[in-house]
Amino acid sequence: MNIESFEYKNIGETYKAAVLSNGLEIRVLEKPEFRTSFAAFAVKYGGADRVFRLDGEEYSTPAGIAHFLEHKMFDMPDGTDVFSAMSATGADPNAFTSSEMTCYYFYCTEQFDKNLRLLLNFVTTPFFTEDTVEKEKPIISQEIMMGLDNPGRTLYYNFLKLLYRNHPVREEVAGTVESISGITAETLYNCHRTFYCPGNMILCVEGNVKAEDIITIAEETLSGWKASDVPSTEYGECDGIMPYEKQIIVTAEVSAPQFIIGSKILPPEGDRSRQQLAAKLAMLCVFGTSSSFYNRLYSSGLINRSFSWDVDYVCNTAMVSLSGESKDPDAVLNEIYTEIGKVKENGIDRDLFVRIKKASIGSALRSFEDFESVCISLAEGHFHGFCPFDGPAILEKISSDECVSFLMEHFSPERLAMSVIHP
Repeated sequence: MNIESFEYKNIGETYKAAVLSNGLEIRVLEKPEFRTSFAAFAVKYGGADRVFRLDGEEYSTPAGIAHFLEHKMFDMPDGTDVFSAMSATGADPNAFTSSEMTCYYFYCTEQFDKNLRLLLNFVTTPFFTEDTVEKEKPIISQEIMMGLDNPGRTLYYNFLKLLYRNHPVREEVAGTVESISGITAETLYNCHRTFYCPGNMILCVEGNVKAEDIITIAEETLSGWKASDVPSTEYGECDGIMPYEKQIIVTAEVSAPQFIIGSKILPPEGDRSRQQLAAKLAMLCVFGTSSSFYNRLYSSGLINRSFSWDVDYVCNTAMVSLSGESKDPDAVLNEIYTEIGKVKENGIDRDLFVRIKKASIGSALRSFEDFESVCISLAEGHFHGFCPFDGPAILEKISSDECVSFLMEHFSPERLAMSVIHP
């Protein structure tokens, strides 16, 4: 087995990479000075991957199928309770499904090899019956209904519906009570066989481990797992760069009005790292807690500590947003227009930009101390053609003019949409 080593001297990080004969990618960061180890087994398959093409044929699946599949993967043919088996060794297992990825992972300080074999085995061993699928539906339905009672979730998905008319990212990852009612054991088997294939997955490990041992365990445990074609997901008709609608206002049991204001981003072809990091740097400079905008609105009582910003790339699309509580969301929107006008006229203060850039590089370096963050970022990067360890070097090269250009493009009045919840 050929093991490649990738060294990033500027940040003091090195990872080793290998590809199994069946096509599974493996990334390992050896940290012998730590007791804890972390493993993530991820598949490029999430809530938005509902319509896909395989061998020239198009298939359509119910909303919520990827999330439902994640729930049922912990069932084993021999009746083993995977959670209990891993927890008995002191491991902390879990999983999540996003719009574009499903990830199964665990932490442990002892018996790492045993837990890794369990992880690899249960994720590649589907076992569903009509009885167990039917028993799961009320559980997930309750989870869905609880989400409907969450004002923040309503606010967010209303915002997505403003931005997108067609893209499936606008729909709940868990689906609806109606959509999951049509899921069967056969549907789950078909989706697992289609997406849970070696070329569509990656294993990332960090901790007190050796790359050679990880690869050996993977080869032995997955010896019968064969390569197969990877499907291509269809996200529907292009929505364009303008929002589908400009505003949604609803009422709910909240103590103060809540809002999300933002726009769509058109991701570049290939590596998105530079655009994404420039966007985050721009948002920190103009809307972060060190900005004059934040401090002016906070001092006036127009916003409070809930105010935040976000830049999110997912499923071949992206968005930028500002959110929080305010007694007058429309006034916040007008203040955003005013602030962008100032940036257009004067640019970004040089001293502030330099300070924010240094802080961002420091934050990126600190994030590399978190095993979970590193492994999941490596998985995301593999699926989308970038490496998170390139981040600090890219940040060094980003100019204030790039940040200004990003803000001018994405915060023009015609590009912004606003979701609001009033008490």
